[in-house]
Amino acid sequence: MGNPRIIIPAEGNYHEPVIHEQADRHPMPNLDVLFNSYRLNALNLPNRVVMAPMTRSMCPGGVPTAEVAGYYRRRAENGVGLIITEAAGIGRPAALNEPDMPRFHGEAALAGWKKVVDEVHAAGGRIAPQLVHVGHKRSNSTPDWIPSAPYESPSGFSVTGGRISRPMSESDVANAIDAFARAASDAERLGFDAIELMGAHGYLINQFFYDHLNLRNDRYGGSTLVERSRFAVEILKAIRTVVTPGFPVILRLSQWRPKDFSARLAETPKALEQWLTVLAEAGADAFHLSQPKFWQPAFPEIDGGLNLAGWAKKLTGVTAITVGAVGLSGDVYESFGGKSAQFAPLNGLLTRLERGEFDLVAVGRALLQDPAWLEKIRQNRVDQIADFTSAAFATLR
Repeated sequence: MGNPRIIIPAEGNYHEPVIHEQADRHPMPNLDVLFNSYRLNALNLPNRVVMAPMTRSMCPGGVPTAEVAGYYRRRAENGVGLIITEAAGIGRPAALNEPDMPRFHGEAALAGWKKVVDEVHAAGGRIAPQLVHVGHKRSNSTPDWIPSAPYESPSGFSVTGGRISRPMSESDVANAIDAFARAASDAERLGFDAIELMGAHGYLINQFFYDHLNLRNDRYGGSTLVERSRFAVEILKAIRTVVTPGFPVILRLSQWRPKDFSARLAETPKALEQWLTVLAEAGADAFHLSQPKFWQPAFPEIDGGLNLAGWAKKLTGVTAITVGAVGLSGDVYESFGGKSAQFAPLNGLLTRLERGEFDLVAVGRALLQDPAWLEKIRQNRVDQIADFTSAAFATLR
């Protein structure tokens, strides 16, 4: 029996890839477009592959270790164009929801990150930290862990609507904005090549976007998505005042809310255009558009089948990064549930990339499973790529 192969349906058919147990994984498509260089603001990238941020929680006390540095270096050694680290907490109380998630403030943590940067650069790589404040979102793996200060949120409500704390004061909001800017400044000072802001998946920046979580009646609230984006806009503007003009700032966004993949922040392409335009004008150089599966259309009721990154690129012209089950047969939430994911060919992805629907491709679990995934793709050694299993979540291989 040959290795299983996943067939991506033809354009316009957006169902789950079909697994054929009897077929092998060949032939590989033309990979040239994946290995074309790309310029992001002042940063030159050798190819279009980005390592997606994935929380590892293996930094005791929030300090990156030599093992963490080696983990990122191995991806750089195998040709990943840009590495985006796991989420690292800004200098704000309760910015993290797990004890061993990395911090991005304090002498010890920043010294640990400096070693990470040096290791990645020694291997010829490029790296950006993902900066985060978790807001009121508790960890799925350590839900009972309590930080040293109460969780913060725009209006004091949890995702399910229950009150969990007092709303952030305007002073709290201003201090959080300053903390993001300090982290960005520290990142450039340490030698990072870019930064990413976590504005997706129910974390603090994302919480301000939602009308059911942001009920504020000050300048950080409002009846429209654009009005509720002021927190993100002010973070971007504050960062632009403390980093050099050519330093890339990436903003990760998602349409859906936790446990509701059908939800939309922007209900129409016009609303999406208005939202993204405001964020780009504030200083975002790239949008990292998260969805569970990259091939799913953002607006299925509209002909064309563009995914969220495709719409972002079409509407704004700003660098767009796609992500979501790249190279694998199932999404990350299935993997969290213990389901393995098989190798999936890149034909459909490369067709979209070649058409210019988006500019960069973020790869998560496939690179978590195998640091040499991209090099094996480049050399057509896909028969050496193992299926993804949830055991990879527990290692820094």
